[in-house]
Amino acid sequence: MNKVAVLDFGSQYTQLIARKLRELGVFSEIFPFNIPLSKLKKESPSALILSGGPQSVYEKGAYLPSKEIFKLGVPVLGICYGIQLMAHLLGGKVLPSQKREYGSASLRVINRKGLLSGVKDRGQVWMSHGDRLERIPSGFIISGKTANTKAAVIESRQDRLYGVQFHPEVIHTKEGKKILANYLFRLAGLKGEWNMGSFVEEKVREIRRLVGDKKIICGLSGGIDSLVTSLLVHRAVKDNLVCILVDNGLLRKNQYQELMKKFRRQLDLNVIGIDASDLFLKKLKGVISPERKRKIIGELFIRIFEEQAEKIGGVDFLAQGTIYPDVIESSPVKGPSLTIKSHHNVGGLPKRLKFKLIEPLKELFKDEVRVLAAKLGVDEDFITQHPFPGPGLAVRIVGEVTNERLKIVRGADEILLQEVKKEGLHKKLWQVFAVLLPVKSVGVMGDRRTYQAVVVIRLVQSEDGMTATWYQVSPEVLARISNRIVNEVNGVNRVVYDITTKPPGTIEWE
Repeated sequence: MNKVAVLDFGSQYTQLIARKLRELGVFSEIFPFNIPLSKLKKESPSALILSGGPQSVYEKGAYLPSKEIFKLGVPVLGICYGIQLMAHLLGGKVLPSQKREYGSASLRVINRKGLLSGVKDRGQVWMSHGDRLERIPSGFIISGKTANTKAAVIESRQDRLYGVQFHPEVIHTKEGKKILANYLFRLAGLKGEWNMGSFVEEKVREIRRLVGDKKIICGLSGGIDSLVTSLLVHRAVKDNLVCILVDNGLLRKNQYQELMKKFRRQLDLNVIGIDASDLFLKKLKGVISPERKRKIIGELFIRIFEEQAEKIGGVDFLAQGTIYPDVIESSPVKGPSLTIKSHHNVGGLPKRLKFKLIEPLKELFKDEVRVLAAKLGVDEDFITQHPFPGPGLAVRIVGEVTNERLKIVRGADEILLQEVKKEGLHKKLWQVFAVLLPVKSVGVMGDRRTYQAVVVIRLVQSEDGMTATWYQVSPEVLARISNRIVNEVNGVNRVVYDITTKPPGTIEWE
């Protein structure tokens, strides 16, 4: 199967490049720009893409890979920083531009024989650069330009090297998908063979080969990611899979009991239920740091899995529902970006792990996992449920986690979900939840002064969890939610609405 390696130079759009390629039926994987050449060769990519990035190629400390990447014998496409990097390393010249280009521009098509085949003249493209390509390398031609960029598209067809100064992966570039398709199919000669059906077959074979006749445990959280992981593993190893659902005391109201019934009756999974709520709350006592919370929770999950594995016997593997956004936010492994937050099943794992990890979904986005779930026969209600964090309500309580504070956030969460479903908004939204703040505010109830907790409510829309916008819910709905929370949840006298997008904020507060 074809695979495109996307080298990450820190662009905010790197993950979007990978998604667009998958939509075109070609599997793509992101690697850091400085991946050793020997390791890159072992990945056997059929083509390379160099992402954009915030730096200038001539700066001290600029992200510069080995020139040998252009001698791997596979096509290379440079995007934004990537085109400048290609020119810089191959003898061209890049300089600061007197006129920077940010936003839309009109692309003049000069040559349609390659990358711009079938692309309309004067179509809109999306620019984001402050440098200009002053001189293109020997052997290249200019195929497209804009008013401020004389070399907006360059090509060396004999060497199969291509570059675009704009971002074809964003929706603002009107024919960006066609340009990427030209690169993949017309110029690189790849085939659109990747889909969820082939993914299932490949992963089942891979899991079966890795696990053999050994036993494997899978931690279920109640979310779609861990469920799909368990169904994939079950398809590969059948009765050698044992699933474990831990009540960590941080779940929604009645969530543990409802999940146990669903997993056992509807999905025919072998599930062990563990009530460890007292243990988790004890370990979280006095802990305020969200990173510390996540690590404590991650470590406790692993310890419980190890204890259960000892009882089961012969368990060598642990399967987890880690998905791509978890990996991206938890670690700079995939590129030069900084850690945003450690996810309990990535950054929260202990250094010494007694199991071999199997994470079949770690290169998929959330919406791709949902497509996969449908192929595996999961019912629509479960597929369309909103994401729920692995650390549970611990990361929806800013500050210390206590039984009293859990009761408040559970009550607010239940009311919020009821009202959102009543209004018919649930399927329109990516995520809906309440957050309890570590502050109190003055209020008045029954002619008496109160000094009670503040609850934040958050409703967001998103496609994959990498970016999100807050939902413009009607004032009437907000008023009803606020009124119910203040009146029905003891200890709350103020409700506020979060109108922050991602970025700059994350979807969750911690």
